[in-house]
Amino acid sequence: MSTSTIILIVLAVVLVLFFISMYNRLIRLRNQVKNAWSQIDVQLKRRHDLIPNLIETVKGYMKHEKETLENVTRMRAQAMEATDVADKAKAEGKLNSALGQLKVAVENYPDLKANQNFLALQEELTSTENKISFARQNYNDQVLFFNNKIEVFPSNITASLFGFSKEKYFELESEAERQVPNVSF
Repeated sequence: MSTSTIILIVLAVVLVLFFISMYNRLIRLRNQVKNAWSQIDVQLKRRHDLIPNLIETVKGYMKHEKETLENVTRMRAQAMEATDVADKAKAEGKLNSALGQLKVAVENYPDLKANQNFLALQEELTSTENKISFARQNYNDQVLFFNNKIEVFPSNITASLFGFSKEKYFELESEAERQVPNVSF
């Protein structure tokens, strides 16, 4: 074998190894994005599970606020049914708004604000909101890293060859939805 043939074979092997390495890196990044999304989903499920308990605690005190309670319940159901990132973000924004309306309504019930069950649920919900916020930030960081990797050279070549596409950020649509509901009743 001639020296030029050996050099060509070595270059081909290095090039193949380079693309394999890049492909594996893209797979790891995509899996990190999926994992980050599942962390958001876990916290959203936790919040969705807390809301019925909150509603039941509030019901006895707020007999005249039936529409507000039904709205929170309806928005929770919509949030639980949402499947992709954009729909989930939109539904969660509506749920945040409904929880904000509930907070305003609760202000008229001082006995409720002193109820131990209500205070415990409020603390759990606040803790969950903080965890959701952190999970959203982590997810969006993972999406940023992944999207950058599939757009920059030379990994964009591998990404396009194997059909990698950009992931969507978990963004809230309106400015009102960007406001974190303060559910400290």
